[in-house]
Amino acid sequence: MSTRRDFLRTSAVAAVGAAAASCSKAPETPVQKPVTGNSASLLVKNPDHPQPATFDRLPLEWYKATVGRLQQKLGERGLDGIVLTDRWNIIYFTGLFHTTTERPFAAFIPTKELAVYWFHPGLDLELVKSWWATDREYYYDFHHAEGGFPNEGKVAIGPPVDLVEWQLRGLAKRGFGDKKIGLSEPPSARKLAHMQKILPKAKFEDADDICLKMRVVKTPEEIALTQRAMNYFSQIHAFGRDYILSRGTDATDFEVANAVQKYGTDLVMKDIKRDGKPHTAVGIEVEIGCRTGIGTAYPHPNQFHHNKIKKGDSIQIAGVVKIGGYGGELYAPYQIAPWPAGGEKMWQVMAEGSNMQVRMSKAGARAQEIAKAIHEYQVQQGMQKYLYQRIAHGEGMEGHQYPYIALGNVDILEEGMTFSMEPGLFAPEEGYGYNPSDNVLVTKDKGVAMGSKPLTTEWHFLTL
Repeated sequence: MSTRRDFLRTSAVAAVGAAAASCSKAPETPVQKPVTGNSASLLVKNPDHPQPATFDRLPLEWYKATVGRLQQKLGERGLDGIVLTDRWNIIYFTGLFHTTTERPFAAFIPTKELAVYWFHPGLDLELVKSWWATDREYYYDFHHAEGGFPNEGKVAIGPPVDLVEWQLRGLAKRGFGDKKIGLSEPPSARKLAHMQKILPKAKFEDADDICLKMRVVKTPEEIALTQRAMNYFSQIHAFGRDYILSRGTDATDFEVANAVQKYGTDLVMKDIKRDGKPHTAVGIEVEIGCRTGIGTAYPHPNQFHHNKIKKGDSIQIAGVVKIGGYGGELYAPYQIAPWPAGGEKMWQVMAEGSNMQVRMSKAGARAQEIAKAIHEYQVQQGMQKYLYQRIAHGEGMEGHQYPYIALGNVDILEEGMTFSMEPGLFAPEEGYGYNPSDNVLVTKDKGVAMGSKPLTTEWHFLTL
């Protein structure tokens, strides 16, 4: 027979068990509102946009033709070949996408033979073997010991091999020990003295200017691939705008950034042909950030952004989208109603400064004259207190690329150059800021903003 004491004891156990079960149960995730909207219908159809590429990366034939152009310039300089040691020049001229670490990685291109000679770490053995490789040598890893190739069954220890000497001895074996050799990046005085000691009969010359000039003036194929990336980016921003309007003050900037980046990655990757092996799906970047409120008031804030969106906030969705190494920036400087005092005028000055850059970015224009005109306009509008940065940077594989739209730059713009678009204005004391950015292509008569997101208050002024 059950007693009252038994009843209380079993009831207590049951209660404890129920409490434990409720504690271990994961909290329910609130159901989010679906993301809806028609922002994509507001994207601009710009007849000046180049035709977008239908390919995912530049073909090997393009790289071989580009090496041919490089060889012509090397010959004009009296050089017998060039050593490419920095990542971006290696990728640009050979098409071998790879990651740079502390491990030395080099490619040698002779002037009179369509060839690539590789000197690389074992880590990248399969990448090099399966790409364009006329000849190659590799070391096991950094630091490399003489004869130490465990992957070949040879385990040896010893002092580290001088990998600069190893590369230069490799060139000497191929007949370049007494030639005039170009360098894609200037060496330190110490390294140059070391190189001259290894190959005393060779002459070394900085040829970085040749490489850089070729990279900053984009070919039609590079421009087409850039336009394809920017078309995706415009669609990504349409989703971002709809997301803010749908989620409103329930969302954080962190949530927006992650949702937009996932959407953008899915959008891009559904069109990319790939088999999981090297050399497909290369040079792809979908990096989206978002910050709301006072974080927008600084050009380069250093805090982590995880803040609730509030009415009256300025919000920036910004980032980079690239395919096959090509693409650029496209930023959206939003303002959530109501406007802060002075905010509407600042936004309009920012937008007109951006439009000025596009109009003035034609072949033959001098970079500093564009910067001067826009900064003068900003100052005339009383914005000097909110100026923190130059107008634009060149856009390339590495992101910021020479030349710059800045007061101290005397360079002349050429057709095929591409730039960011950043006549941004920032008000730290007031707690808001607006920075636009787009990818501006220099043409014969004007610049062309390659994004389709309109820089208008209709798009950027939002009521939640």
